[in-house]
This record gives sequence, C-alpha cells and structure tokens, in this order.
Amino acid sequence: MPSPLELRHLRTLLALKNAGSVSTAAKRLHLTQSALSHQIRLMEEYFATPLFERKSQPLHFTTVGERLLKLASDILPQVDAAERDIAQLTEGGSGELRIAVECHTCFDWLMPAMDIFRTQWPQVELDLVSGFQADPVGLLLTNRADCAIVSKTEIQSGILFEPLFSYEVVGISATNHPLSNKEKWCAQDFAEETLITYPVPDDMLDLMRKVLLPANIHPKRRTSELTIAIIQLVASRRGIAALPYWAVLPYLEKGYVVARPIEDGLRSELYAAIRNEDASISYLLKFCQIVRERSFVHLPGLSAI
Repeated sequence: MPSPLELRHLRTLLALKNAGSVSTAAKRLHLTQSALSHQIRLMEEYFATPLFERKSQPLHFTTVGERLLKLASDILPQVDAAERDIAQLTEGGSGELRIAVECHTCFDWLMPAMDIFRTQWPQVELDLVSGFQADPVGLLLTNRADCAIVSKTEIQSGILFEPLFSYEVVGISATNHPLSNKEKWCAQDFAEETLITYPVPDDMLDLMRKVLLPANIHPKRRTSELTIAIIQLVASRRGIAALPYWAVLPYLEKGYVVARPIEDGLRSELYAAIRNEDASISYLLKFCQIVRERSFVHLPGLSAI
C-alpha cells in the first residue's frame, strides 16, 4: 500500500499543532473541516494508529503524531528554501517590494513579517510607502507601490486581492464607565458617547460602515493618530473606541481598559492588493504567505477569510 504522505499532509500536521484544534487549523489552511478530517483519517488508516487525542485541549499528539511532526519540521523548511532558491534563480533573485497601508494598526504585525521576509529574500528591496495612505490601491495603479494592505475589496481592473485574515473589533471603555457593565454593545450604546477614532473617512471604519451608519447613529467624534493615545483617552473617560482585539489585548491584561463585543461580534478583514501582472512574482506571493502564517500564530482571535 503506497504511503499517503504528501507535503500538504505535513503542512496539515504543523497547522494542527499551531492552531490547537481541527476547526481552527482548517480555517488557516482554507479547507473545510471535513476535508481536513479526511486527510487526517487517511494518514491514521495507513499507520493504523491515531495521530492525536481527539478530546484534548490543546491537541495532544501521540508518539506517532510527534514523529510525523518532527518530519514536518525537518522537511518543510528545506522544501521552502529550495523553492525560494529556484524562484530566485529563475526570476533573477532581486526586485522591489513597496508596501502601502491604510490601517493604523497594521504595524503591530507588519513589521515582524517584513523582518522575516528580509532574511529569506535579502536581494529584494523592501520598503514602506511613507505615511498612512487613504487610497493605497491608487498607488498600485500609478506604480508607486507594489502591494497595498486594505480592509475591503472593490472590483477594479488590473487589481487582485489576496486574503490575509479576519479579526474581531471590540468596543473599549474605561473600567469604571457605565458601558463596562454590559456584556455586549449595540449601535444605540454609541449614540450619546464621544467616539474616539483614527482620522480617516467613515467608509474606512468598520464600526461606522457596518454598525452605526446603518442604524443612523452619528456620535460625537474625537480623533487620534496613535493607538496608545486612543487607549489613554478611553482610560481617562474622554470617550469610547472600537479597536482590533489583538491591538488592545496588552492593555486589557494590564487593566487599563475593558473590552466588549459589538453586537454579535464585529469583524474586519485585511487583504493584500497587487497588480494582476505581478501575480506570478514569487517573492510577492511569499510575502503574503509570511504575513498570514505569522499573524495566525502570534495574533489572537484571527480567522481565515
């Protein structure tokens, strides 16, 4: 009986270990849970033994499962390195990757991903287009950027959107604010409050676009460029805010502010926009992969788009 082991199976095992559950691993791999379970079942049938304990949380791998994980850890970095070397040989090994961003909280996860990319593609000139960009896709179309990090997709000729991840946006208030006593917030809770946001148009704020404007809620506004400044204003009861859960988690752990779900859970998405003509450039696609992989490992509350 031929071995069912393929590289995708080894990647599945690593995703299981990193994710801690079958459902989360399936989302990260952009598979259905049943498809992922089928892969696992084929491996377990071949080796005639379970690879992990089904009811453990997080997943506890069996001795056989641990041995296969070691194989994955040994083999996959070599495969990735070989693919990278081949791409560099066939594509010339050098290039330019200019990144434009429209989100103020991008830098929490973008800079570490850029550091990893630089070690793997040292001959690619990597740079950030200076400052916050209100129209990063426009920079792609005028060839002033090569990749744009955006929060929504729009059908646009010549542009391809690569999904990165989805994340929860939570409402935050001071610990002694009346809203801190509510289990979750609704649109009406914002009506009489001062909403502290980044200085961007309403259509770039998911709270406004998805929750408040449809309910015809227009709260008083105050803006700040910096996340930490928004946190400080909220903590001193100058207003309330809505920020990514992963961005406010360090301040929640220190007790500076409290966080609550908004309605049934407000989620935002991030995409990497690239020009269609660049869709075959290996280092650009690899950058998107690094962003996804690192973010799912290190940022809490993410899900696949």
